[in-house]
Amino acid sequence: MLLPPQLSKAVLPFFATLASLGGSLPTGHASQAASYDFIVVGGGTAGNVVATRLSQQLLHCSILVIEAGPWALDEDRINIPGFKGSTLGTKYDWNITSIPQPQLDGRIITQSRGKVVGGTSAINLLIYDRASEPEYQTWEDLGNPGWGWDTMVRVMDKSSNFTKPRSYTGTTNYGTSGPINAVVDRYRPAQQKGWISTFENLGIEHNTEWMGGENEGVAFHSSTIDPTKYTRSYSAVEYLPRAGSNVHVMPNTEVAKVNLEKKGGKFVATGVTLLDGDIIMAKNEVILSAGTIKSPQILELSGIGGDTLQTYGIERKIHLPGVGENLQDHPRIQLAFQLKDKYTSFDRLKIDPDYAAEQLALWRANEYSAYDFAAGAFSYQNWSSILGPDEDQLVNAAKRVVAKFENNIVDRTKLNFLTDPALSSSIVQAEFILSDGYTGSKGYPLANSTLYGKGFFTIIAGLMHELARGSVHINSSEPGVNPAYDPAFASNAYDLQGLVAMAKYIRKVANTAPLANTWVSEYEPGVEEVQTDEEWEEYVRENVNTFYHPVGTCAMLPRKEGGVVDPGLKVYGTRNLRVVDASVIPLLLSAHPQSGIYGIAERAAETVAGEWRRR
Repeated sequence: MLLPPQLSKAVLPFFATLASLGGSLPTGHASQAASYDFIVVGGGTAGNVVATRLSQQLLHCSILVIEAGPWALDEDRINIPGFKGSTLGTKYDWNITSIPQPQLDGRIITQSRGKVVGGTSAINLLIYDRASEPEYQTWEDLGNPGWGWDTMVRVMDKSSNFTKPRSYTGTTNYGTSGPINAVVDRYRPAQQKGWISTFENLGIEHNTEWMGGENEGVAFHSSTIDPTKYTRSYSAVEYLPRAGSNVHVMPNTEVAKVNLEKKGGKFVATGVTLLDGDIIMAKNEVILSAGTIKSPQILELSGIGGDTLQTYGIERKIHLPGVGENLQDHPRIQLAFQLKDKYTSFDRLKIDPDYAAEQLALWRANEYSAYDFAAGAFSYQNWSSILGPDEDQLVNAAKRVVAKFENNIVDRTKLNFLTDPALSSSIVQAEFILSDGYTGSKGYPLANSTLYGKGFFTIIAGLMHELARGSVHINSSEPGVNPAYDPAFASNAYDLQGLVAMAKYIRKVANTAPLANTWVSEYEPGVEEVQTDEEWEEYVRENVNTFYHPVGTCAMLPRKEGGVVDPGLKVYGTRNLRVVDASVIPLLLSAHPQSGIYGIAERAAETVAGEWRRR
């Protein structure tokens, strides 16, 4: 049996949840068919979008979504915004661990990716924002006609239902009728209310139109929350209920490889082989939406890739050395501060069970509650606002790094962001988030310590256009083994110096009024512990981590530039195998990628449906 007999039990919570939402689910989830018109590998952020939109436009086609994880529609840790982060490292997470990072003193980085129906949209930190117009335009300039700002803003709008706050003055470039809800938090801790004025005192302008293609400045941004119930808004609960009965979902099932046959000079995807050896046939297309870590692994196990295949005895069918390369992420660094006793931080929900129960009861009654909260305080900035005249030193470091890889089109483009005056003034390089509560590295104070029970806040900084390009490659011919993940954080002088500059700036922000009036001491790393440049560099090496934004390992680039998919998202050398997820992003933007991934999937569905309607 291709669909496990327990599937009917797995979907019962889904039907119950959808009934309470007033929605419906496509029927036929217990189909035993061994052949479908389309197979979508991965029921995550992008996969559910593609399946739903294809079902709406190709009414007579059958679509199978294969997801490695379970249904989790009644899981509080997913649905309640205030539980954000609590599913990381659980059964809903792939828990990808990196190879040891020599430049980080041998540390191992953990990359969390969703292993659940809904994928990473079910376990992420709910942040929903956008980058600048020139950055999206870069995707087109890199050799991808039709992927510029005009297209991307249209498809991002198509996917979203943005509830405009009173503080937002923009009148265009946001959707109000799409499936994914986005709203600026109604709950804001008192210690965060001075965020905007603090940055204004540092010369940073308040951006009241940050969805419109100019993201520089300080603002309170939106989160993927349904404002009618204050629940997480994600692909499984927003897109799948809109699908027709021609969509079938197979949870708790892993794909080992795509089956390929050569026909007329190109390879045709005939279906997939599951981890248990079963085969499901695809009449029209196979669409990989397994994500930045898993999609390149499946391609390599299918015989598409570079020299790594030979290492593990896999027959190479298509020579495509870009598979698994070009990995980019936003490396992050953070500092934490102890609040004055008069402030209540998010930490209290974790250490005070009575308070947590009270707030949870309020949330369940759909009343104002601390559990409404997701991060919303942001500032996006360029280097001149952070470093002043010292910006030149960092730009020169970038020039030296790129000179070593002068033939790489992605590196050259990022350098252009720094050196072209028209771009350097409009494309930001650093992001700062005020995270309420302690979210650092050394850990919340132990129960027997004098600081236990105290409240904290953490300011997190992300490097928007790192010059490090990591990789994801198989390290076994066995499909059940996670691939070798190498993020390469802080592996060059520009990235390291940029992270140090941001860490220093966090301390400056915290010491600027009115934010400075909310705290009593720097908890992490501590003023006495870190002062010199050498100490800051070591602090970065010991604490730099991922923002959970990996992209690029199946890049949409020309094949000669290391690309894996063409502008139609077809894998080079194939007729009907596509990749639709964050891995196709050729160059990481200065934004959290969620909105862009939804947009990519919307555009992909338009392309696929358009091609098959013409046949």
